[in-house]
Amino acid sequence: MKKNKSSITLSSLCAVLLTLSASFGAVSKEYKTILIHGFQPQQLINAAGSNVESDGASYWSSYWGRLSDERIDWPSYERIEGKIATDWIWPKLKQFSESKLCEAGCVLVTHSTGDLVARYIIDNQENWLSNAGLEPLNIVATFDIAGAGGGSELADIAVSALTGAGDWSSIIDRALKWWLGSDVTEAVGVLHDLKVNNARRISPVPDDRAPRLRFVAEGDDFFGATKLFLKGKDDGVVALHSSCGASAVESFESCSRSIATDGQITSQSDGVQGFMPYHFPMIMSDNYSHNNIRNAAHKGNVTVANHTAQIGGRAVSFQTVDESSGYWFWKKHYRFVANSNNLSASELIYSAIP
Repeated sequence: MKKNKSSITLSSLCAVLLTLSASFGAVSKEYKTILIHGFQPQQLINAAGSNVESDGASYWSSYWGRLSDERIDWPSYERIEGKIATDWIWPKLKQFSESKLCEAGCVLVTHSTGDLVARYIIDNQENWLSNAGLEPLNIVATFDIAGAGGGSELADIAVSALTGAGDWSSIIDRALKWWLGSDVTEAVGVLHDLKVNNARRISPVPDDRAPRLRFVAEGDDFFGATKLFLKGKDDGVVALHSSCGASAVESFESCSRSIATDGQITSQSDGVQGFMPYHFPMIMSDNYSHNNIRNAAHKGNVTVANHTAQIGGRAVSFQTVDESSGYWFWKKHYRFVANSNNLSASELIYSAIP
């Protein structure tokens, strides 16, 4: 591929700045970061033996745990609008308000089903805290990584199969074993909330206008076992209609109408056209999967769906590098986030938090 020389220089400078930024940790950030993890299927196997706080810490241990200010942990064997809200979300919101954690602003960093949990929080926290005589949290944005706020078709087939409402086949068995683990025998808890229609009914239009920035993967850890059940392109667990934040459940190929998930600059007739309120896809990559995009490891280049977004009066932006390959009619043009050939997706996302 042919690179623009000035872009190489910019990329090198970004590498130094981003590395230095990460080394200072969360204290260097203007906004506090609160982590909200995703679905943890092992908790369905042994609910009584689960340690929710320990599982939450382990979930983020590869990268984000050492950089965040707080976490909201929750058990996957419960429902979002039930005990997850009353027994796990509410005590943390009360703690954050009383300690004035978010006085200058907080960013919720979510992964997978954490996206759906965050939407429920955004829709309700002001009312809950005000009714308790407490100051509502100043949530300036969410950074949603591989977001499952639009639900997953895998949850639909899991609930159907595990409750006996649908046929069980060897193909379904293989998909569920890859996703849930071979010991899950009962459809409980947040699995029901993750069904596509159910997920999209939970706080669909929050009054709070905090922008929801999306970070999207399109790789796969499951050797294609789950892709048969997901609409359009996906990350192995959620389809792009969910991770991009699309307002419609359709077979999308990209979060953008002008750039593919692999970075190729070309018209995307099957790109997302409409989004849920205040949802803005930022970076995409076909090198990362649903699970590894939240981790520390570098997997390859990422591209942009949007270069810049505004949160709390501050800009979140990603510099890009244009490259080309091939000749004549076979020549293709690509756009990548500067230095994404060196830094992991998580490092790039963290560096963008003001």
